[in-house]
Amino acid sequence: MLHRMALRVLPSLSLVVTEDSVRKKKRIVMFVPGLVAFAVYRLAKLLLPLSEPVVLLAVSGLVSLVTALLAYRVGRATAWGEILREDGSRLLLWLGGWIGFVYGVQLSLLVLALLWLVGYDYLKHPDGPAMMAIIISCTSVARDAFEIGHVKKIAMMGRPFPTFPDGAALRTMVGSHAMAFGPWVGVGLIVGALGASLGHFIEASQISALVQLSSVAVLGGGVALCAYFGGLRPKKSWTQGLLQTKAGELLKYWWWPGLSFAATYYLVATGCVIFLLKQPGMPTAYAMAGGALVTGMMALYCYYLGFRRQVEEQQGQTMSSALLRCPFVMGILGKSTSAGVSVQAGSGSKV
Repeated sequence: MLHRMALRVLPSLSLVVTEDSVRKKKRIVMFVPGLVAFAVYRLAKLLLPLSEPVVLLAVSGLVSLVTALLAYRVGRATAWGEILREDGSRLLLWLGGWIGFVYGVQLSLLVLALLWLVGYDYLKHPDGPAMMAIIISCTSVARDAFEIGHVKKIAMMGRPFPTFPDGAALRTMVGSHAMAFGPWVGVGLIVGALGASLGHFIEASQISALVQLSSVAVLGGGVALCAYFGGLRPKKSWTQGLLQTKAGELLKYWWWPGLSFAATYYLVATGCVIFLLKQPGMPTAYAMAGGALVTGMMALYCYYLGFRRQVEEQQGQTMSSALLRCPFVMGILGKSTSAGVSVQAGSGSKV
């Protein structure tokens, strides 16, 4: 889900995918696959045992894979022949495999875990959760694949993007800046494990999982926020960025993407344990491992986002009011003198 955060946090990407014309087209791109996914669910229900988690996840992943490729094609707005020639098979394999299948499976597990948490257990009542898992994952994949395709189209027209949301820049940073982000990941691992262990004191499985989720989300959001400032100004103290930002703005950044994506990842981990490993709840050992993994990963991802934001500043990238639709961007980016604009509170959808 790093691509999702990058598409909203990094100015060069967010500016392109939040234009009004793009957002209007994106709504259609999300609506049509949702209808198709419902039809696929009705057909698959007759032919396949969707009450089996592995079967459901396979169907959801395959539907999302096809959706990702088709939505990317709409975003690119060109023929398949040109896409294959200009983009290459490697990009399409990443798009179909990671943004399509893997992301679709993650979102399905997220939906199943969230429904289980509120008492709607897929293992006891499979029809409703299975339908929602397929449709929600399909529409979300369509949205992101369309945005990536649109970014690629603009790039092919000659507009440079310092960061393309395919993870290549992350791999480069991991290989060259391990000593810089390593401590943040270490802190995330420890904090996440300790936070998830709080559920050990509660017997009821769903309430225990809710406590684990809340702890990991709150603490993970805090670590992610601090790590972002660490990446944004790697040669200065990260506390300086915190002190220069208003408390109200910090709360918004902590909420999205920090808390939101920490909760999302932990729900995916919960779904894996309950529906794939067949556990009745989230045992403490699994919870601590999941909490450590999620918070450590959020520390890495948000350090990376801050680091790439710094790269964009160095390359003279500017931002517009369209970026203010993302609460994580609002305020922090305005602190940079190289951004060249003033930042005021704005409103709007993140879709």
